Amino acid sequence: MKTKERAIEGGVSLTGQQANASAVGGVLRTQGRSRFRRNVPLLMMFAPVIVFFIVFRYVPMLGNIIAFKHYNLMQGIWGSPWAGLDYYRMMFSNPQSIAIIRNTFILSLLKIVIGFPFPILIAVMLNEVRKAWFKRSVQTLLYLPHFFSWVIVGGIAVMLFGSQAGALNAVIRYFGGEPVNFLYQTGSWLAIFFGSGIWKEAGFSAIIYLAAISSIDPSLYEAASIDGASKLKQIGYVTLPGIMPVMTLMLIISMGNVMEVGFDQVYNLQNAVVSDVSNVISTYIYTVGIQGGLYSMTTAMGLFEAVIGLVLVVGANRLAKLFDQALW
Repeated sequence: MKTKERAIEGGVSLTGQQANASAVGGVLRTQGRSRFRRNVPLLMMFAPVIVFFIVFRYVPMLGNIIAFKHYNLMQGIWGSPWAGLDYYRMMFSNPQSIAIIRNTFILSLLKIVIGFPFPILIAVMLNEVRKAWFKRSVQTLLYLPHFFSWVIVGGIAVMLFGSQAGALNAVIRYFGGEPVNFLYQTGSWLAIFFGSGIWKEAGFSAIIYLAAISSIDPSLYEAASIDGASKLKQIGYVTLPGIMPVMTLMLIISMGNVMEVGFDQVYNLQNAVVSDVSNVISTYIYTVGIQGGLYSMTTAMGLFEAVIGLVLVVGANRLAKLFDQALW
């Protein structure tokens, strides 16, 4: 009898728990529907962004199948015969392709190492400026190059460093020196390449760090000042740690572009004399793929570039996780 009573009580208890769970589930579903209705305007505003990424980012990924086919325009993507990994074997057995991959990796890595600190430095210095009119003037001058196309920047580089009509060589000739072929020597070309990139983008990139600095609690600076910390120590112990998450985010994003130097900058600054260091994947895809019609080969190169970028982003995030700064 006692066993039977316990079974009945257990059944009643189980039925009560199921009823409570059902009631909680009903409340959660009601709240979910209510939240969805409240967010309908926001979802409608976000819909064009979703459509844009689906149409112009994800659907074109299907074209990467060209890297595994003997593609020609008459047969189309699906009608072209399969090539398997033939183009990857050709790519890694061709010394020119290896040199192009090496140039892309080295230029991109050096671009990050040399250029990454400059926006941070500019943001920190602008944050310390107290004269509003001077700060606005400097910001305008620093942001302006971002809106120039690389055609204009390339023209400015030729005007400054050209061997014949370049302004710098005109000064050298004025003082009795011999003109220097800055754009036709590997060392000086690299300096112009990195310098033009920093001049064009560092000021505009500093906006992100300025926004991060503005979110730091001012009481931290006041406390540091009361403790006798100088401006440099305030920057070292308050400003830089305060923007560390943003710096980590920007570094991880930059690592994703290690294999992507950028077509416009290289194409407008390169010449045949420095082709051994200036030929990169983006210019190779243009000259061999678009102009030469070797679509499968250049698609294989582009896919390889994307995979390496993905690996570097994941690796950078794993490294950031060691310092509790990971994105995921």
